[in-house]
Amino acid sequence: MQSVLIVIHLIVVLALVGVVLLQRSEGGGLGLGGGGVSGFMTGRGQTNVLTRTTAVLAALFFATSLVLSILAGQSRGPRSILDTAAPGGAPATSGAPSAPTGGGVLDELKRLQGDTGSPQAPAAPQAPTAQ
Repeated sequence: MQSVLIVIHLIVVLALVGVVLLQRSEGGGLGLGGGGVSGFMTGRGQTNVLTRTTAVLAALFFATSLVLSILAGQSRGPRSILDTAAPGGAPATSGAPSAPTGGGVLDELKRLQGDTGSPQAPAAPQAPTAQ
């Protein structure tokens, strides 16, 4: 669904850029059909069609942008450990020791990792042996 909307959005963007470039600016710009040349569309008819087309494409651009941002917001998961941790601590599983529930972030992390909270002393360094 999201990839289809992205393709539609890109088509609308390219069409909007093309229609805006076709419009006549005050200095002439890239506008087509200037002067007395009888071309595809002239005068007032060209202005009305290009203005309406620009308005419709701008509305489509706004709508697809809004829908894509809503879809992106729904598929996003929690970004922080504070969002995933349950407040107050959950009960321990069968026989596993749990850290005291003091309510702090570190206590919660220790509980989630299954740490008992007691640090262990590092092992003594090994003495070199002669060979």
